[in-house]
Amino acid sequence: MQRAALFLMIFLCVSCDFFDSRAEKTQKIIKQEMEGINWNAIDQFPLFEGCDELASKEVQKECFEEMLLLHYSEILGDFEFVLDRAIKDTIRIDVLIDSKGEISVLDIEQDSVITNQIPGFNGIISRGIKSLPKLKPALKRGIPVRAKFRIPLVINTK
Repeated sequence: MQRAALFLMIFLCVSCDFFDSRAEKTQKIIKQEMEGINWNAIDQFPLFEGCDELASKEVQKECFEEMLLLHYSEILGDFEFVLDRAIKDTIRIDVLIDSKGEISVLDIEQDSVITNQIPGFNGIISRGIKSLPKLKPALKRGIPVRAKFRIPLVINTK
């Protein structure tokens, strides 16, 4: 009898999880999994056509950045700017790429020199973003997600 009581006591102390419902166990597993995810990092960068989706994350990032810079070089090359003096500055463009691959400008951070010498510059930048080729969205665990990027654009006139 004492052995049965001792066994019952040990069983009750050790098997607290035994009485949890499946839903509670599932919630615990989900909570642990969610805590382990780095929500500030993406698994795959947004990709332009021609970028390899099987390449490493670093190569994807390089391809994404190169395509953006190439696009902006072409757009800015189409304009003739008349300037009072030379400009050497970095503009920072905050863009959002949504889960469908659509890109939009959130903010353009620039020095007042550019604003004064090239009044329509923000419009040129915004139109340039809208004329980008189609993008595949960023992926997190295989699911398309929105991603925010800050693009530095160096303006150097001579």
